[in-house]
Amino acid sequence: MATTPHHPAKRIIMLVLGIILILLAPVVGALPGPGGIFVFAGGLILVLRASRWARLRWARLKRRWPRLGHLADRVMRRRSVQRRMARLRASDAETLGTN
Repeated sequence: MATTPHHPAKRIIMLVLGIILILLAPVVGALPGPGGIFVFAGGLILVLRASRWARLRWARLKRRWPRLGHLADRVMRRRSVQRRMARLRASDAETLGTN
C-alpha cells in the first residue's frame, strides 16, 4: 500500500506538484509524441501517494470499471497488482497440477 509522506509540507508539495502535472498533461499532449500520457500518469501517482481522499476515489473508480483500473495499476506498476498476479499464477499452477 502506498503510504503518505510523514511530513505535512512534503505531502502538500507532492499534492500540488501532482495537480500541476495533471493540469499540464493536455498541453503536453498537444505536442507530438506520447508525452501527455506520462505527465498525467506521473501527476496521478503523486496525487495518489499524497492524498487519502484521492486513494479512496481511485478505489471506487476501480470497483466500478475494473478493467480500466487494472490496466492503470499495471502501467503504474503498483505492488497490489504484482501480488494479485502472483496469486493468480499460483492458483492457476495448482489447478493445472491437480488435473
